[in-house]
Amino acid sequence: MISKAAAERVLAEAVRSGGDFAELFMEDTRSNSLSLVDGAIDSANTGRRHGAGIRIYNGLESVYVHTNDTSEAGLIRAAKQAASAIGNKDVPRDITLTGSIARNIHAVERLPMDVSGAEKARLVHAAYQAAKDYNSAIKQVRAQLMGKETDVLIANTEGLFTGDRRVYTRFFVVAMASNGQENQTGSQGPGGMIGYELFRDKVDVEACARHAAETAVTMLGADNCPGGIMPVIIDNGFGGVIFHEACGHSLEATQVALDNSEFCGKLGQQIASPIVTAIDDGTIANEWGSLNIDDEGTPTTRLVLIENGILKNYMIDRLNGRRMKMPMTGSARRQDYTFAPTSRMRNTFIAAGADDEAEIIATAGDALYAKQMGGGSVNPATGEFNFAVMEGYLIKGGKIDRPVRGATLVGKGSEILKKIDRVGRNMQMAQGMCGSKSGSVPTNVGQPMIRVTDITVGGR
Repeated sequence: MISKAAAERVLAEAVRSGGDFAELFMEDTRSNSLSLVDGAIDSANTGRRHGAGIRIYNGLESVYVHTNDTSEAGLIRAAKQAASAIGNKDVPRDITLTGSIARNIHAVERLPMDVSGAEKARLVHAAYQAAKDYNSAIKQVRAQLMGKETDVLIANTEGLFTGDRRVYTRFFVVAMASNGQENQTGSQGPGGMIGYELFRDKVDVEACARHAAETAVTMLGADNCPGGIMPVIIDNGFGGVIFHEACGHSLEATQVALDNSEFCGKLGQQIASPIVTAIDDGTIANEWGSLNIDDEGTPTTRLVLIENGILKNYMIDRLNGRRMKMPMTGSARRQDYTFAPTSRMRNTFIAAGADDEAEIIATAGDALYAKQMGGGSVNPATGEFNFAVMEGYLIKGGKIDRPVRGATLVGKGSEILKKIDRVGRNMQMAQGMCGSKSGSVPTNVGQPMIRVTDITVGGR
């Protein structure tokens, strides 16, 4: 996208006014999507995003400027604009960059942009038919395929000159069931940092559609969930969204460095049940939240956040590492070149434990089984959360009794971590988009089945 010599000149201009560090981030993204609603193709879109961002530090002061003019002259103008906000010195510096190639752990066979529209249409039509055929109560089905190919180049005044290619493919389906008076929905959204071999090796779109339809139909006939304080079993996969939101964000340096987290100053302390180990791993091949290098050019890592209940690490980007006087962890991420990066989660999950899932349910007494979690909200400073249960069941005397709807889980992340008394063996992850200061980025959430001794359940 730019030569090494040109990047050296841009960075030299960026620090000319007195900054002590500068970074150039360039991006070229091609994307497409195809959507179906009720058996008919609703939209087919292809786009391209191209631009660059220049960031300058002076101590803990940071300035970020972005532009879609990626000619050398355009980048020089952006560098001068950013530098003018740092100071008015005239301190020429020679910048020497050393090229490096990031190790690629994400094999891709079929790029999304190379797959024909006819093949994509067959996939969404197959999903539609599978959901419609599941039950006559299914009244609407929406299916979508999304693909993205991104090339990035990252250079900085410490001599880094590197690049990366990122390929994403995702399928999403929503099924709506109706009895004429009310509606319920179910959804599935698998994806990965992978090409269209995703649908050959990992994802069956028809099975996903039937799963979404089953959830919608089950919840349509469900009773309202009673409220109260009770044991709650949270299933694997997207159940990990509670840890992600209520605890994960509080372990990002974005919050910790500014003393806005309930976990500030607690490294080495017991913050969770001794049976809980939690990991943020950016190195898993072809996973949705993985990267070869982060958006500052740092190689990604497997970072143990909590080990046997003890807080071991925070997720740290460059600027917040300066504030905290701690090393970077390969956790800096951004939505695109229009955002400055900050510390973000990647594939964040509670590790598999030793408990049998059937035993977890059988010994629960009277409880709520949250089979699928929905959306919610959290305050990272306090860890207080409120999450909807998309698919829930009451447990009576250790046996699943009946489906219930309208349940919400209310609590505080640090308290819930200490109340986990069972961790199952079958850890699974699920895909989502996480929003924060640096925009929306692909992240995996995950966990095995866990049991919490008591949570406040909102219901009727």
